[in-house]
Amino acid sequence: MPVRTPEWVKDAVFYQIFPDRFARSKRLRHPRGIHFKPWGSPPEEQGFQGGDLLGIVDRLDYLQELGVNALYLNPIFQSAANHRYHTYDYYRVDPLLGGDAALRELLQEAHARGIRVVLDGVFNHASRGFWPFHHILENGGDSPYVDWFYIHGWPLHPYPPDEKTPPNYGAWWGIPALPKLNVANPGVRDYLLDVAEYWIHFGIDGWRLDVPEEIDDEAFWQDFRRVVKRANPDAYIVGEIWHDAQEWLQGDRFDGVMNYGFSRAAFGFFGAQTLRTDYKPGGYELRPLDAPAFARAVAHLLSLYDWEVTQAQLNLMDSHDTARLLWTVQEDEGAARLCVLFQMTMPGAPCIYYGDEIGMSGASDPYCRAAFPWHDRGQWNEALLDFYRRAIALRHRYPVLRRGDLRILYAQGQTFAMLRHLGREAAVIVFNAGNQQATLRLEDLHPLPEGTRLQDVWGEGRDVVVQNGSLSQVTVPARAARIFMAHP
Repeated sequence: MPVRTPEWVKDAVFYQIFPDRFARSKRLRHPRGIHFKPWGSPPEEQGFQGGDLLGIVDRLDYLQELGVNALYLNPIFQSAANHRYHTYDYYRVDPLLGGDAALRELLQEAHARGIRVVLDGVFNHASRGFWPFHHILENGGDSPYVDWFYIHGWPLHPYPPDEKTPPNYGAWWGIPALPKLNVANPGVRDYLLDVAEYWIHFGIDGWRLDVPEEIDDEAFWQDFRRVVKRANPDAYIVGEIWHDAQEWLQGDRFDGVMNYGFSRAAFGFFGAQTLRTDYKPGGYELRPLDAPAFARAVAHLLSLYDWEVTQAQLNLMDSHDTARLLWTVQEDEGAARLCVLFQMTMPGAPCIYYGDEIGMSGASDPYCRAAFPWHDRGQWNEALLDFYRRAIALRHRYPVLRRGDLRILYAQGQTFAMLRHLGREAAVIVFNAGNQQATLRLEDLHPLPEGTRLQDVWGEGRDVVVQNGSLSQVTVPARAARIFMAHP
């Protein structure tokens, strides 16, 4: 069976938003008596700071100017947690976010700008407030929904006296607030598949799936794909899997995964000098890499999947589940810039975590979930924001950077070069992660004809010409990159 992934994803630049902390709209009128923490309160205090979906609508012009054409939103359904991974109504957008009407407005306004919207689906576990679980709390073994969960004893203890007392029902990582759903139950199965289809019909453009490996049921995910693709063949299905995921990406389950392997490779090479090697995102080590090791990592990433799938990977540097990009490289902005430029020149959809583009930094949850400082432009790194805009614009300008095939040309010391080719368009991209200027000769440039002139569209603006099948004396400043483009 040929693998097919959505065409639009191959041209997408995603922006991930944690809704409670992105933007609060003055247009959303909450009932009297609602109180939020002050905007910009320390994220470790938890609580709700009042970001909402209309706030995203109000900032769509900003996102469009940045170059974003797809959004991935952390969960938006009704929940008693600021991150909303504790769902208690899958069919209702949280009123604190503006409810269903706000999502409708967001979809209309985003789609009018050519911006897609992907939602977070949390189908492995629900919350203590989820109505079938509450039914069991009230009725015990007499509840008709008792088989919707994994009950180990009576009476249930949803609020154990201390953290050392495990819940007497199945729960994600043993957390009492997150009762695990029994997806083997046909009623649970039908319910979740209907939720998936309902919101696609509502107008969303796809699902990001939380901890899908916890649902060890291949047939469920195959059914999930059938339901979603029947409702919208162009819907994007991307799973949160932190490692190589070949079995999930054969065309019968997901289109792509959150490509944490991509981020680990990029951190290792571009951040080698300042990398926090004691930090292990998702339990995976971060290791400094020289160019040959980085080339092997890139080649491995490219070998894992069908080319259709490689182009649909979600290439991220950070997320709500990790420390921020700048924090991970100890505020080394040069390393961060090279990581971002690598994102924008590789196959797969780059994903920017909200606020990275203005220099927001922070350790892992909860510190990576601070409020976007709209109220204080003085906190913005304007030069970094301009860099992001230019790098994203470059990706949009040249199709070869999005869809061209890729071949590694050079990997020595701290210098890495690759060739991307698409029809009559080609790009030679050279990264120097070292502290000294690098001068190199690039060979084996087929299919570029002899005499091809390539324009430097990123660095010094000097053209280079293919002579004797090579480019000689290519100079790249320390901690910088050059991108040479041949196009009609």
